Amino acid sequence: MIEQCNVHDASAPQPGGRLAVDQSAGPGVERDGFRNRKVMAFATFGGDRVRLEGLLQLVGAEFISLQTRPRLGGFLRLIRKFRRTRPGLVIMEGTGVAGGAAVMLSRLLLGTRYVVSSGDAVGPFLARKYGWLWPIFNAYERMLYRWSAGFIGWSQYFVGRALTYGAPRAMTAGGWADFRLDAQQRRALGDAVRRHLGIAPATIVVGIAGSLNWNRRVGYCYGLELVRALRQTARTDLCALIVGDGDGRRHLEKAAGADLGTRVILTGKVTRWVLPGYLAAMDAGSLPQSVDQVGALRYTTKLSEYLAASLPIITGQLPLAYDLGGDWLWRLPGNSPWDDKYIASLTTVLDNLTPDVIETKRAAIPRDLPEFDRNRQIRAVTAFLNDILSEPG
Repeated sequence: MIEQCNVHDASAPQPGGRLAVDQSAGPGVERDGFRNRKVMAFATFGGDRVRLEGLLQLVGAEFISLQTRPRLGGFLRLIRKFRRTRPGLVIMEGTGVAGGAAVMLSRLLLGTRYVVSSGDAVGPFLARKYGWLWPIFNAYERMLYRWSAGFIGWSQYFVGRALTYGAPRAMTAGGWADFRLDAQQRRALGDAVRRHLGIAPATIVVGIAGSLNWNRRVGYCYGLELVRALRQTARTDLCALIVGDGDGRRHLEKAAGADLGTRVILTGKVTRWVLPGYLAAMDAGSLPQSVDQVGALRYTTKLSEYLAASLPIITGQLPLAYDLGGDWLWRLPGNSPWDDKYIASLTTVLDNLTPDVIETKRAAIPRDLPEFDRNRQIRAVTAFLNDILSEPG
């Protein structure tokens, strides 16, 4: 799955090597539960709908389109929809407060069962933004899971959290990359994107792809760790490639200073169709997450995409770095990617990064990880929802 970076760059090279989707349910999946029970689904954030549509492709769910994040208008629309159609089950991707309030109120007043799918710990995430409101957000998260019929977590760590908070059942669906590049495709696409961006063939490129959302409380957005570390090196054969856009971009431009456009390249938004080419242009990918209840529980969609592009990964001392990792990644100390200790360690990695080191890391990347197998997740989610529907409400 590809995080939304969605404005098409028509001049960028197009990717190849897309995976065919297995439309069959596979063995051991019964679909009887979906025949006479209406299933509805919606995402509280637009980009998450892609993931949800993929997971539910065998379920035949009716999707509710929300033009913006479902605040008051979306909340009322959901309530009216559930009251009119009386679905047997609602699946919500994300933990947006208005969407969550709608499914909980429908559960209370209409008896509508719902399942939550999420890759964020909403309580700590919102508490980081709003601080003193953390008791309210924490209570909301607990109620959302406790009143649900089940929980689908992007990682096993979220599943454990939801079960601890009272979810009656849960499963893991870690997401996937909807492309895979072999060595020949990676070289061809990477070289084309480098020419498109004016990056010399011999330049070592460390990059990141994602939304550049600025967090004022900590003074950080994705990519800032690369800019700060790069500015501390004396090497001229290094480049930070930052793919995506958001209100953090102007902060990155300011931090890059004279290196903007040369050692630091900001591409702006790109479509999910051309993103594989930009990943192929990188030699290593940054996967910055804080080691706390916000970052440590996540896989993030970038992980599966980096692996599909055969990118060695630079990350922190996160659970995933031990559970899934091997010689194909670097684990950096520090509590967060805005921690000076993390930046110093990242600078050391960049100072010692050579083509031989990169190829050694790349050779250790596993070809397939079952955690990111698309068809396996689709079949598991189908069985999970079928089991919920087979039980009395």
